[in-house]
Amino acid sequence: MNTLLDETHDPGLQSWVHTAQDPDTDFPLQNLPYGRFKRKGVDEPLRIGVAIGDQVLDLRLAASVMKWPAALGPAIASLAAGELKPLMAQTVAHRRLMRSTLSQALRLDSLEQAALGPCLVPMTMVDMRVPCEVGDYTDFYTGIHHATTVGKLFRPDNPLLPNYKWVPIGYHGRASSLCISGQPVRRPCGQLKGDDPTPVFAPTRRLDHELELAAYIGPGNALGEPVGMADAEDHLFGFSLLNDWSARDVQAWEYQPLGPFLSKSFASTLSPWIVTQEALAPFRQPFSRPPGDPQPLPYLDSDNNRKQGALNIQLEVWLQTQMMRENDQAATRLMQSNACDAYWTWAQLLTHHTSNGCNLRPGDVFGSGTLSGPQADQGGSMLELTSGGQRPITLPNGETRTFLLDGDTLSLRGHASAAGARPIGFGECSATVVPAR
Repeated sequence: MNTLLDETHDPGLQSWVHTAQDPDTDFPLQNLPYGRFKRKGVDEPLRIGVAIGDQVLDLRLAASVMKWPAALGPAIASLAAGELKPLMAQTVAHRRLMRSTLSQALRLDSLEQAALGPCLVPMTMVDMRVPCEVGDYTDFYTGIHHATTVGKLFRPDNPLLPNYKWVPIGYHGRASSLCISGQPVRRPCGQLKGDDPTPVFAPTRRLDHELELAAYIGPGNALGEPVGMADAEDHLFGFSLLNDWSARDVQAWEYQPLGPFLSKSFASTLSPWIVTQEALAPFRQPFSRPPGDPQPLPYLDSDNNRKQGALNIQLEVWLQTQMMRENDQAATRLMQSNACDAYWTWAQLLTHHTSNGCNLRPGDVFGSGTLSGPQADQGGSMLELTSGGQRPITLPNGETRTFLLDGDTLSLRGHASAAGARPIGFGECSATVVPAR
């Protein structure tokens, strides 16, 4: 029995915001993700909003026009001030109370409709920002199919290093270059090494995407105080899509012996909405290792993790080239995969990250690593889909790609679905490549 479910997940719930009933919307009443925005063309402070259908509920306005439970007073004040972190830092019970209050206020029979109607802003009229100030960003490597495929390119006889199935692999990324969907990504320059003994400094020729999920940390932990598996999920606030752009030729030259540096830090694109841990409760699935693989060490194992540690989220990558846009041709889908294929769960990542006493803080971000599927056409990067650039992809309009060119728009999409639940989505995570300086 999934004890995380409550009345807010009822698939029959409807909203007085009529577009929330659209079967194709990412944002029905059962979702209610948070984001940070400002109105287009208006000089105003950033504010926190909740996505509902094709609208955004402005919590700065809503804070003063409806009655909120007394226990939510401090959190509402921070949301009205455009700050999400104070809510992220609250307990699960507090966050569930906020979700329940918003759900009831937006339901079809709500007495709050008249008051909240003027607090809605069409999504077409807002500019989104990164949902909160991110202090630290850690990128993991949980996609075993990505790790295996990429490993075969360099080590055909030994694609996975011995530690992969025992320890969650990760590295510390650059929080300052986390970008929001819609913000262009400039092709980076870096050192490239060919056959000549001297490298050259030039724009990357092998610009790539990586299909990932991002987790936002909720309550933190004190320095020196690890978080165990029993409590790990209480420290996860929610999730978004993440494109961890990569300059593969820069990476190949710089990554030994310390790993990626400038090949990753130039940009990582986030989708603007944080789908909360609570919203994803219906889409939890059992987690298990393939037969014959080692079981996690005891500190990375728990009954709850085995019963419902995985998330059933269908992921997609779409590409629209500049020529396609000029000819009014829609984007084409490059691949599909599922987050269930990750080799480690989010609870395991958080537990491992803090196991040495490392302190996490509200608003920190974890990247999952590239979430590829087991089939050759399910690669979550161009590196995989083109076998390291050896097999170009032919697009429907006849163009070919090995890696991304200037003018290409790369988009990630994610949807969670399960029997007996209202499907929800993450919104789009998109960026267009612009030329190097």
